[in-house]
Amino acid sequence: MVRKKRTDVPSAGGESSHSHDTGVGSGRATQRPSQQGGAGGGGYSTGRGLVPQSQQTGWGGYSAGGRGRGTSQQQFAERPPEYQGRGRGGPPQQGGRGSYGSGRGSGGSGGGPFHGGPSRPPYPELHQATQPFHGPASFEAGSSSRPPEHAPSAQSLHIPEEAGQAIQPVPSSSKSVRFPLRPGKGCTGTKCIVKANHFFAELPDKDLHQYDVTITPEVASRGVNRAVVEQLVKLYRESYLGKHLPAYDGRKSLYTAGPLPFVSKEFRITLIDDDDGSGMQRRECEFRVVIKLAARADLHHLGLFLQGKQADAPQEALQVLDIVLRELPTSRYCPVGRSFYSPYLGRKQSLGEGIESWRGFYQSIRPTQMGLSLNIDMSSTAFIEPLPVIDFVAQLLNRDVSSRPLSDADRVKIKKALRGVKVEVTHRGNMRRKYRISGLTSQATRELTFPVDERGTMKSVVEYFYETYGFVIQHTQWPCLQVGNQQRANYLPMEVCKIVEGQRYSKRLNERQITALLRVTCQRPQEREYDIIETVHQNAYHEDPHAKEFGIKISEKLASVEARILPAPWLKYHDTGSEKNCLPQVGQWNMMNKKMVNGGTVNNWICINFSRQVQDSVALRFCYELSQMCYISGMAFTPEPVLPPISARPEQVEKVLKTRYHDAVTKLQTQRKELDLLIVILPDNNGSLYGDLKRICETDLGIVSQCCLTKHVFKMSKQYLANVALKINVKVGGRNTVLVDAISRRIPLVSDRPTIIFGADVTHPHPGEDSSPSIAAVVASQDWPEITKYAGLVCAQAHRQELIQDLFKTWQDPVRGTVSGGMIKELLISFRRATGHKPQRIIFYRDGVSEGQFYQVLLYELDAIRKACASLEPNYQPPVTFVVVQKRHHTRLFANNHNDRNAVDKSGNILPGTVVDSKICHPTEFDFYLCSHAGIQGTSRPAHYHVLWDENKFTADALQSLTNNLCYTYARCTRSVSIVPPAYYAHLAAFRARFYMEPETSDSGSMISGLAAGRGGMGGSAGPRSTRAPVAATAVRPLPALKENVKRVMFYC
Repeated sequence: MVRKKRTDVPSAGGESSHSHDTGVGSGRATQRPSQQGGAGGGGYSTGRGLVPQSQQTGWGGYSAGGRGRGTSQQQFAERPPEYQGRGRGGPPQQGGRGSYGSGRGSGGSGGGPFHGGPSRPPYPELHQATQPFHGPASFEAGSSSRPPEHAPSAQSLHIPEEAGQAIQPVPSSSKSVRFPLRPGKGCTGTKCIVKANHFFAELPDKDLHQYDVTITPEVASRGVNRAVVEQLVKLYRESYLGKHLPAYDGRKSLYTAGPLPFVSKEFRITLIDDDDGSGMQRRECEFRVVIKLAARADLHHLGLFLQGKQADAPQEALQVLDIVLRELPTSRYCPVGRSFYSPYLGRKQSLGEGIESWRGFYQSIRPTQMGLSLNIDMSSTAFIEPLPVIDFVAQLLNRDVSSRPLSDADRVKIKKALRGVKVEVTHRGNMRRKYRISGLTSQATRELTFPVDERGTMKSVVEYFYETYGFVIQHTQWPCLQVGNQQRANYLPMEVCKIVEGQRYSKRLNERQITALLRVTCQRPQEREYDIIETVHQNAYHEDPHAKEFGIKISEKLASVEARILPAPWLKYHDTGSEKNCLPQVGQWNMMNKKMVNGGTVNNWICINFSRQVQDSVALRFCYELSQMCYISGMAFTPEPVLPPISARPEQVEKVLKTRYHDAVTKLQTQRKELDLLIVILPDNNGSLYGDLKRICETDLGIVSQCCLTKHVFKMSKQYLANVALKINVKVGGRNTVLVDAISRRIPLVSDRPTIIFGADVTHPHPGEDSSPSIAAVVASQDWPEITKYAGLVCAQAHRQELIQDLFKTWQDPVRGTVSGGMIKELLISFRRATGHKPQRIIFYRDGVSEGQFYQVLLYELDAIRKACASLEPNYQPPVTFVVVQKRHHTRLFANNHNDRNAVDKSGNILPGTVVDSKICHPTEFDFYLCSHAGIQGTSRPAHYHVLWDENKFTADALQSLTNNLCYTYARCTRSVSIVPPAYYAHLAAFRARFYMEPETSDSGSMISGLAAGRGGMGGSAGPRSTRAPVAATAVRPLPALKENVKRVMFYC
């Protein structure tokens, strides 16, 4: 076979298309202005006063003053019934649960513009807004925006003064933006000490120099580059390098402690191939290396930053120290991102299908309040097992491969699994030449021929291997591997190839593999802490020659950190239950003796059964038990379905759903009733059925559904039924519980005036899916002052684009001219309709943003929020607090004493409510770690909250308590959750919307595999995310729009 020189090319990460999102998804503003609207912006009374459309002012059909309830058909037009014994009494069928009457207009909220209301300081300018806003006072989604004669431009938006709440201009670039400083440390809660996996690093007192390195011929492999520089240091350290031991990043930069004795110098380095045992002459390759002084890396500014005397983190200095500390582990282990793995750092574990897990550790140097800190955490990730290719294929297909020929599906699966994998040949004794697989041959090995000379003489692969190597190919019916480049194909029979050890598996894991990997990574806190300390001892930083050279000293003790345990909030349940209020214990409680604070109504429902194992009688009994549980929990739930349960085959999902839905609707139309709920019984392994069902129900039929797996239908446990009842209640517009502090108006910077809380997230496609879009979701609270009910919107955008494109947008309408809309605008309008108030404060929790994206995300999305507000009403700019929520970090907190029963929960983790805002946090900015949940298994990961913008001037206590208390309002369970619910809901909505995509772009897998991959973090990220705003239009197919009645309830729960 023809031998070819190969250059290693690292597999490409997902690149972003920089484009405008042409897909609007369900963020489109499709609502019409209401034909009738009630007067009165403050509270709902039982008055009726309807006014013609022409007389309305303010947003969405509420006039400024007077009281009354409108009959608008818009979303959230009816206020949900409230708590018994308060207000004026509700509709008779709700048992007299009334609203607060007209006592809601506190904080100067009204229905119209802010004329004569509270005043604010002048708003200097919106730097990023390049187009003038042409927004009328009428607050409608998709409202016409023909420029009125005196529409204010973006640069002249002035807002009257209000004490203490300065609306700051959106900075024009990351150079001018400054994140808020820490407003002091929190005091609320019980003080305690926790340990963190941060190790103090002494700042070196060295003169650091950076040099540019140019290696020719250029190679893409960091490994080759490192080998070249390693050889250079070996040969010339004592002479030309002035005895310095440099640190090298594997690409273009080299760092030294002190100057080299030259400004620029050229070296010639020869690398020789390893002895392959063939007795043949080893190949030599010569490289020209130029080292040239680039800059001095300044540690002085890093010192000032750590002391809080300088605002910007000197990234270059931090990078140098990171590279220095990575030198030794890079030479010992297999680096992946910021982690290092080895088959010898812990037991290897098979994950199935030729994949195994390796243990390793994550390492990163971070600036903190205690100075520099080295963050070390345990990690595991998937590697390809170093098997003979034939054995790998047998594992992949899970069968004896010699028994029957490969099908086309088998070939596709093998090709997908092996493309880009490095193999070594085994048919030449000790000569182990390595190749990278580029594909499979379409023909069987026995049919393959290739030219052996210039005259075009052809020889078969089978003959060639027998004549040249004396090797008889057994599996002649199998395809060959194609190696090297596609232009000049090299063929290797599978049976002469073995997979090279140490290749990370970067494709998507299946459900079983994820479960196996989670089992490996799941460690109790005490074990994890022990392993982290052992890793630091093994790494022996005090003996590391590079750390010594640069004067870096690392402590071997975990950081001891002051923490506080915030109290759990009291929760309100309905007055008709025997327990009206509840105080959760260690992050959990239950529904016994309690009734939902606002029970929803399910008068009309149907059931469809897609499981062959479940008989109709079993389905009917399950539905009856579920309806009883809903009733006991406080809902109005009719025990009999509109039509009897029906059984169907999964492949007929669309036909059966539509037929049964229309049959039910037809029956109800004569009684002027609507269908409220669809209950669906699914097989335990249901493939794409779940996703197809949700897509049809939510974007086509406009009905909420509750899916139940067969195993739960047979068990019918009370705990399961109670949890399903919680989900059904919020899907039909009810509320399970609310914070007592919310209804008694005691939440700082929320209760005093109408406040809307947003949650936002973007989920990206799995690795390997290089064209499917990213999905953005935004949810917003709709029930101030209770803040528990969230409406959600979703949209598709460019592949791996992190900035949410549809927050605000304008487009040209042939009839109405310039029209504005977007997700923020639509949610502000629905809040206005639901509560009768304009939001006077915005709190925006943004999930899924890494530190490197903070500036871009803040600049782009804060600007979009501003524009959305200004498009609704001139001078309307409520103050914004923008908080990033991070779960994909490696800080872990451990109890100071694992044996102290009062300091840990049942799982051995720190107690829920533990908050840390000192020592391991940012030197100057407003951030904190909050472990709001009780651990179940493994080591709890605290959420990290970082405030990027704060016009509401939160104190540390106010924001930490608000965030912790909200974690107890999550609708799907009676536990506090690990991240703030609006961010959690946004993640659920974005994940749900992936099912709405057309089959060729959606990854029609199960919920679990998607969640595990979407939340990620098993050892390296899934590829780069783009934060650049798109510059060219790329066709992103819009998602089908959510139906209006689905959009206004928590359909994603």
